[in-house]
Parts: sequence; structure tokens; C-alpha cells
Amino acid sequence: MLMSTLKPLAELENPSEFIARHIGISAADEQHMLGVIGEASRRALIESIVPRSIARAQAMDLPAPVTEAAALAELKSMAQQNQLLKSFIGQGYYGTHTPGVILRNILENPAWYTAYTPYQAEISQGRMEALVNFQTMVTDLTAMDIANASMLDEATAAAEAMTLAMRTVKSKSKVFVVSRACHPQTIEVIQTRAQPLGIEVLVPQSADAFTAALNAEHFASLVQYPCSTGLVEDLSGYAAQSHAQSAALIVAADLLALTLLKAPGEMGADIVVGTTQRLGMPMGAGGPHAAFMACRDAYKRSLPGRLVGVSVDVHGKPAYRLALQTREQHIRREKATSNICTAQVLPAVVASMYAVYHGPEGLKRIARRVATYTAIFAQGLQSLGFKLRKETAFDTVWIAIGESSASLIERARHDGMNLRKACDKSVSISLDETTTRDDIHALWQVFAAESTNPGQALPSFDAFEKGIEPLIPTELRRTSDFLTHPVFNRYHSETGMLRYIRQLSDKDLALDRSMIPLGSCTMKLNATSEMIPITWPEFANVHPFAPADQLAGYQLLDQQLRDWLCQATGYKGISLQPNAGSQGEYAGLLVIQAYHRAQGQSHRNICLIPSSAHGTNPASAQMVGMQVVVTKCDENGNVDMVDLQAKCEQHSANLAAVMITYPSTHGVFETQVKQLCELVHQHGGRVYVDGANMNALVGVAAPGEFGGDVSHLNLHKTFCIPHGGGGPGVGPVCVVEDLVPYLPGHATSGVPVNGVGAVSAAPLGNAAVLPISWMYCRMMGAEGLKHATESAILAANYISKRLAPHYPTLYASDNGHVAHECILDLRHFKETCGVMAEDVAKRLMDYGFHAPTLSFPVANTLMVEPTESETLEEIDRFIDAMIAIREEIRQVEAGTWPQDNNPLKHAPHTADSLLGSEWARPYSREVGAAQAQRVPGSVKYWPQVGRVDNVYGDRNLFCSCIPLSDYA
Repeated sequence: MLMSTLKPLAELENPSEFIARHIGISAADEQHMLGVIGEASRRALIESIVPRSIARAQAMDLPAPVTEAAALAELKSMAQQNQLLKSFIGQGYYGTHTPGVILRNILENPAWYTAYTPYQAEISQGRMEALVNFQTMVTDLTAMDIANASMLDEATAAAEAMTLAMRTVKSKSKVFVVSRACHPQTIEVIQTRAQPLGIEVLVPQSADAFTAALNAEHFASLVQYPCSTGLVEDLSGYAAQSHAQSAALIVAADLLALTLLKAPGEMGADIVVGTTQRLGMPMGAGGPHAAFMACRDAYKRSLPGRLVGVSVDVHGKPAYRLALQTREQHIRREKATSNICTAQVLPAVVASMYAVYHGPEGLKRIARRVATYTAIFAQGLQSLGFKLRKETAFDTVWIAIGESSASLIERARHDGMNLRKACDKSVSISLDETTTRDDIHALWQVFAAESTNPGQALPSFDAFEKGIEPLIPTELRRTSDFLTHPVFNRYHSETGMLRYIRQLSDKDLALDRSMIPLGSCTMKLNATSEMIPITWPEFANVHPFAPADQLAGYQLLDQQLRDWLCQATGYKGISLQPNAGSQGEYAGLLVIQAYHRAQGQSHRNICLIPSSAHGTNPASAQMVGMQVVVTKCDENGNVDMVDLQAKCEQHSANLAAVMITYPSTHGVFETQVKQLCELVHQHGGRVYVDGANMNALVGVAAPGEFGGDVSHLNLHKTFCIPHGGGGPGVGPVCVVEDLVPYLPGHATSGVPVNGVGAVSAAPLGNAAVLPISWMYCRMMGAEGLKHATESAILAANYISKRLAPHYPTLYASDNGHVAHECILDLRHFKETCGVMAEDVAKRLMDYGFHAPTLSFPVANTLMVEPTESETLEEIDRFIDAMIAIREEIRQVEAGTWPQDNNPLKHAPHTADSLLGSEWARPYSREVGAAQAQRVPGSVKYWPQVGRVDNVYGDRNLFCSCIPLSDYA
């Protein structure tokens, strides 16, 4: 009897425990769902959906899964291989203190990190208010007219500013003048981005040469403020010189420095870019950090990236929304001026809250301390006999060392400090918020050992207790106010800040409240155990340009994750450098371009793209200078092979690539994908397979095996990095063997550049979030990842089948099945009762759900993707809500409710609107609140604003904090 209760030891150890926690569908649930679909088993379902011609022949070769605790222990051991030296490198990356209230309640809070891009304004008011705070902070500090809601990093922001200037200024020149005093990684990324567009980047090597270049024809110039080597100089002359050439002045500025320095906008700057990293986001070996871009009013309608604006809702209440949404790349496609479709929302929120918490006086105090320590340090160096190469500074001093610079840097390293080698006989040292008196004393000791005057006593802080003037020229000290809005002057106690953060998160709907069934966006579980490592000091406090031997843990993480992703995709080489999916696309096309160039085929510039493709595809092709040719899709949403063949033959001599999404954007596994790849290869082209839908492929099919040459992955989709309200992301670029030599390099960090230069500021891109995907792969193993894919496909087909009597699925395979997402066709409701897909999307908010993807890729439809993480209970709750809404539509169709006065047209319903004294509607308040569908014990989610007026917001573009008087 006792023997029957014994279980094998391996079962008790349960190394695959995480798989059942990640996948929400139990074995019993699976059987029920298969019964509804009409399939005998999960394997039978997959074999009936995934074409046998592309099915994997063998399983992925990945380590066996381990428990959450074991994975964390293994990763901790890896992290400890990184060496944590005190960084004085600067170069755009600095030590910072993340206030605990922000660390715990935003960066580590799923209410913030699991939120989606705020396309549905009514349920995104909290994060959009934080982004408006970000935009206000940037415009105030830069003294520019408007700022966007964040960029990917400073280097790519500078490159985007270059192209913004080129399409905006009157000058027809193709010359871009860049100061050699800009950060080297910024110069490198600009050179990468300029080459395919035919832009000539001039980097004059002397002050006289720079002046001469500004006095010659050019369309824009870029300067760093303060310079990368520390110099603080007046920019007015540079602005005047560029303006005389009908060109723009772009300034890469340090926001913390701008609390003390004259603002670029006050000196004639046209565009200002930079990073907010030092405002509370750890260095993290390079990211993620929120960059920014601000510009003059005349440039605002060409400003790339997202822009949060102020509008009004149906009740006349101020409400936030994404402004000028027609700039989104899925609309503008090959006419797009940028391929950016994401941002760095979570880091931007952290930076904005850092400003809210400290306020203007707190920021100035932090900046004054940095500037004062810098002046003290510089004076101490001079007393030791060293000469400063520059006499002005905010936080960085450049010291002439002579032949002993290498030994000084090595001595500092031995004492636990990293200095920057500015040039052969000089070093540069940058101080920051984390610098202490002990740090400066330790630095003095290092320099004293290299001094030519060994008898000189060490400097002492005693001489500076009464203060010292910063090394900022009087005429360049800031006199204008900033951050005057009440939000930056109210929440300086932790209690106040805590409640403000909670107040904003309560306005939003994120994955911690309910399923977010967004097609193409894969809003899956971001497990807590995956998130824990990102704030470990061993990962967070690493400078991206520290010596390579100090990043051994990151290098091992990078190598293992690349190996595992190669197994998942069937490719032979991967770069993790691209810091967004759009950048992965861009890098992939650059790789193809570099390959053709190396083969003596640089004339190949035609990129074939199906009409159903993601909008970033044609935008990326345009950015690398390719000519986009659109191919047709048939009535089932598949690539029209007849048209594709005709276009291949027509453009055979110049065909560079085809870009497809697989499974298709319509949510179907196209059966002729191998033939498509073979056709393109026959005509000399390469096949780019967009990895947006890899959640339907991992473990069951691999693009690198069925004919793809290049793919990008979205680690913030398939591999569990959170969306963070619209960023951060990681977009690795994956290639077949003969394209491996052309993957992005990074000369600034010593990574060889063979074909493609740097595509992001840091060699590992958003390195600090890579542990999330590593943890996911390590805990799932090959079988777990495959199970996740199959469960995602199962869930999508279950939804499609159950909703079929109410909302037909627009595209399906011959047997009626879909891939991991399905497009619900709502188009006929417009004729039967005037209801649009947008009305259903807004009504779902009353039921406590984020809407599926609205009107993409087909207008007036909803694209649903449940992912494998959702439980059957939650999936059924969503289905029940959709069925209930269909019954409401029938009430309108029957004439019970007027077409312009029904719950769908008035959705979403706020608590204020339901509690008003008057109620002149043909349905009850209970119906408006969708009370009948509430699950017992659940908490009702209340949208904070009614339907937002998009047209009003674009006609009255206002993108900074609202004066309190406007709330009256």
C-alpha cells in the first residue's frame, strides 16, 4: 500500500515546473478545447495547420529545463562574472540612483511593465500622463517647442534628427557636418545610417576645419553639449553658421547638465536629442534607456516616433492620446520617413518620475553637486601638476597625461576604477550622481602616483568646505526657469509620490488585470522570475564600454542566448545589437545590401513586399535606399504567387530581397512558402522573413530551414521581454551562414565591422533586458517552447471556433483553421446597424478587456491573439464578453436601440457618466456598466475618460502638461 504512493525522484524534483506556470492551459482544458475545435489531439491539430513541407525534422538542441530557483542561481553565477568597477568613463553613460519608490512601484511593477502601447487612449491615461510629463521635462530643459515621447537611444536619435533635418530644411545639400567632439558611438551610428541614403558625413578633425565646413554648403550640423571630452561652449555661433547655409543645427545635449547650462533652444538649436539614462535608469551595459528628440514648432509634423497629445473626451474632459497617428508606419508604409514603431516608454516613465520626485530644485542640487565635485577634482589635479586640456566643464575633465596614460588607466583599474582613454596621451574622467568624496580622493591617489612632482601632498576637501565655483562660464549659466508645472513641484515626499504612481496605474489596463488579446503583438506572461535579474547590480551597474574582460558575464549571456535563438530559428548567426524590432528589420536589410555589394551586385535595390506586410517592412526598405515594389495578395490573404513570379521576372536583374511575414499577417500558414523562397533565390534575391509571428513557429518550424535568409525577432513578443507600455524592445537580426560575416559590428567597442556598422549606441543594444529571454528559454527547454507554440495555436483556434456563429473569421486555411491569431470580420455591421469595429473595441473596455488589434491588416476588423499564457477561464471570459457585445449589436440591428444611441456608441462608460443625475439613454445604467457579465468576486475596471476626440487633438496639437486652470 505504501509502495503505491512512491514517486520517482525526478518527478518530485520537477525540473519542468515553470512550463505549467507559463502555459495557462491545463491538460484537461486542452482536451475540452480540442473537442470544440474538432481535433483528436494537439499533435493532430498542429499537423493539420503547419504545412508538412516546413515542419521541423528534429527538435531544438537546448539544455533541459530547470526550476525557477535553479535558473536564477545559474544566472546569478553568470552575472557574478561581470566585474563591477566604479565607472568614470562617461561617454553618455553614468551612474545614477534610482529612487526606491520608483524602482519598486514602476520598474518592478507589472502594472507598468506589462502594459501595451497606448493605442487605445481611454485605458492608457496613466502612462500617457507620465509621457506628457516626459515631453514637458524635455521641452522645458531644452527650451524647444515640442518633444516626442522617447526614442531608442541617443545615437539613433541623432541619426533620426539627421534625416528629419534633411527633409525639412531648405538646403539641397547632402552633406552632414558632425563635430568630432560628439560621442564616438553616435558618430558611428550616424555613418551607418547615412551611407545607404547617400548622405556625406563630414567629421572635421580640427576646430578650423569644423568652422570651414559650417561655412560651406551642408543641410545640418551636429554638436555635443557639453562635448564628449567635457568642454562647455557657446553654440550660438554654430547655429548662425548653419542657418546662413539654410541648414539646421542639431544638438546632442545632457539633460542633467541643462539644469545649470543655458538651453540649446536659447542659442539657436533647431533639433535637440539626447538620453535620459542618468535620470534614474541604471547603465545596464547600454540599455534600455529613453532617448529624446525635441524640435522647433516648424518641424513638429515631421517629428519621428510617438507623440502624446492632449485632446478632450466625449464629456469635454481633457484626455491624452497618441497625436498625429497617421504618421504610424503601418499607414505611411514606403512613404514613411522613419521605421520607428516603438519607443522606450518604461524608461521614459522612470525618467519623468525621477524629475517629478526630485523637482527642479532637487535636480539642480544633484547637478550642482556633480559640477562642484568636478571643479574640486580639477583643482586638485592641477595642484598635483596636471594640465587640463579644457578649462570649462560640467561633469567631465580631460587631462593631459603624456606617455604614462596607459599605466595610469591600468593603475586606476587595479584600484577598482575605469577611466576613459580620450586619446593617446590624455584621459577623460566623468563624475556623476553617485560620485562621493571617497571616489575623488581615490582618483587623486591614482594621479598622485603618476605625478611628476611626487613630493606634492594629496589635495584635501577641507579647502573646499565653503564651496567652489563650477567650471561653467558665467555667460553659459542657466537663468531661465524650468519644470514650473505643479506636477514637478508637488510629489516630493515618498507618500505623495507613491500615491501619484498608484493613481496613474489605476487609470490603465495592463496584463496584470486581464488578457490583452492583441493580434501580432503577443502579449504573453512576463514571469516574475524572469524579471528579477534585470535589477541585479551585476547586470545593472555595468558600463557598455568597460574593458571586455569586465563583461565576461554579459558575453556568456550573449553567446548562450544567441545559440539558443539560433536553435529556435534555424539560423547560423545572430546579433542582439538592434534595440527594437524595427531596428532589427533595418539591420537585416543592411546585411542583405552588404552581401550584394560584396558580390559586385550593388545595383540590386528592388525589395518586393506583399500588400499585407507589416508597415515597418516598406519603411525599413526605404531607409536603406531600396525601391519598394508591392506584390498582390489573393482573396484568402496569401501572397499571390502569380504576381510575385511576374514581379521577380520583371525585376530579376535588380532584385535584392523579398520581405514576408510568416505565418502571414492574416494569421494563416501559407502552404507555398518554400516555393516562394526558391523563386526569389532563382532570381538572385534574398528572403527576409519578418519574425513578428515567431510565437507560431518556435519548435514546429524554423525560417532558417524552410528558405529564409534573414529574420528579426521581437524578444518583447515571443521571448517574454515585457512591452512596457510601448518599449523597451529587442530586435535581434538572424541570418543564414553565408550572411554571418555581414552582421552589425561596433567599432567603438572593438567589435569588427565587416559589412554593417553599428546600428545602436551600445554593442549589445538593450543588454539589461536580455536576462529575461535567457530565463524564459532556460526554464522552458525545447519541449516547453514547442508546447508554448502549440498552445498558442490551440487557443487561437478555440476562440475562432467559438466565436464563428457571432463573428466569422476572415481568413483561414482550407480546413478552417488559423495560426496563432485570427481576424474577426465585423465589416458587415456597418451596413446592418452602423456599428464599427472601433465601437466593439471601446465596448470591450466596459467588460474589462483591452481591445484586440483594431483595423489591421484589414479595416473594420479585430485581430485576436490569446497567447499560450492565458487560462481557459480567462479565454472564455473574453469570448463571453464578445458574445454579449454581439447580442447588443443585435439589439441595434432590431431597432431596439437607435444606431446613434446605444451602449456601443457611448462606450466606454465612465463612473461619472453612469452616476450623473440625468440618464436619457434607452438602456439602463447597469447595461452601460456591463454588470451582467461580471465574474463573481472580480473587481470592476472603470475607464477614466470617455471616448477621446482624435480629430480635435490633431487640430489643436498640445503635447505638454495641461495648466490646472484648463481642468475647470
